[in-house]
Amino acid sequence: MSEKLVVIVTNGPDKQEMATVPFVMATAAQSMDAEVTIILQSDGVILAQKGSCDNVTAHGFMPLKQLMDTFLELKGKLLVCTPCVKSRGISESDLIQGSQLIAAGTVISETLEAKAVMSY
Repeated sequence: MSEKLVVIVTNGPDKQEMATVPFVMATAAQSMDAEVTIILQSDGVILAQKGSCDNVTAHGFMPLKQLMDTFLELKGKLLVCTPCVKSRGISESDLIQGSQLIAAGTVISETLEAKAVMSY
């Protein structure tokens, strides 16, 4: 992979378009052979909770669950803020397969290694 992109997502499924667009951008970047890491923070961590995205379909876009599945199938990294998960009462066993709990140091490392960072 030639380039690395980090996408930071802070919106949850209640803001359907703001939760969906980052995954549209991520899968588009993957189709261009970029290495993509999505970091879920704040309410964005809810997107990694099993079942939370099953009915999220922003007008004009593919369903979020389908985009997330594609992102993970294309070897995207889905990193989830540990303090944000804990503060929302979400346990590690509640998270979808393919997600990984992280702390601030990993966020900094990932963003410093990236050619570009997008935030939603």
